[in-house]
Amino acid sequence: MAMIREPECVLLKRRGAEYVEQLLTGMSLQEQLEFWRKRTRAMLDRQQEIHQNGRIIAGRIEPEM
Repeated sequence: MAMIREPECVLLKRRGAEYVEQLLTGMSLQEQLEFWRKRTRAMLDRQQEIHQNGRIIAGRIEPEM
């Protein structure tokens, strides 16, 4: 019987979830909440910087013309 290969996006999602699980292992609930607060703040800061300064092209920020 032939195996059905998962799409790459599913594999990337799974790897990301496993990575986050490793980061959170051993953290208390309070530590986990602080982790997510910091990561969310960093994401929002990046989004604001991109919005103000340019756009992302191939993983890097390019200034708008």
